[in-house]
Amino acid sequence: MIDVAIIEDDKDIRDHVAMLIDEHPDFSCTKKFHNVETAFDPLINNAPDVLLLDITLADGINGIEGLTKFVAQQVSFEIIMFSVHQDDERVFQSLCAGACGYLTKNTPIAKILSAIKEAHQGGAPMSMHIARMVVQSFQSQSKTGALSPREKEVLSELCNGKSYKKVAETLFISQDTVRTHIRNIYRKLEVHSKAEAVAKAFKDKLI
Repeated sequence: MIDVAIIEDDKDIRDHVAMLIDEHPDFSCTKKFHNVETAFDPLINNAPDVLLLDITLADGINGIEGLTKFVAQQVSFEIIMFSVHQDDERVFQSLCAGACGYLTKNTPIAKILSAIKEAHQGGAPMSMHIARMVVQSFQSQSKTGALSPREKEVLSELCNGKSYKKVAETLFISQDTVRTHIRNIYRKLEVHSKAEAVAKAFKDKLI
């Protein structure tokens, strides 16, 4: 029997999801809370196996702040974020803060149960869209990380507003070499102009 808790401020959603989980013979979901503050001590003192945690809570701290509090207590249970939000900022904040998974609220109950079981077994369950977003991010980071030290130097000089000629003079290389580095930078960052390369360098903090 997998013991599940849920923190969700919408009573209808909270009760409905808890009921569907509790109806399954392999799961129990009797720990239901509307905010982190009321859930904190009960869950610390009587830990579930898995916690479904909403992000946007109307009362008290939000779910990501709550996640941080639970993780700081080195809790034994796994925490899956359960949210309507699918933007990359909230997803990555949650995963970096210690969530083992991320499900959207439109996930079918069968997949929610499967995700809870996966989390309990040490997995990292995510809705399909969220998983794709994470993979794409790591692929992008991998390409960025492939920039050589010299390419990063060239990109840094471009960000300082220097022309190809000035970049060549600063780095003591030929303009043809600068152009070769820039072609490689464009290819690796998947951009097509100096402006796009500079914008991506600042946005993704590449330098």
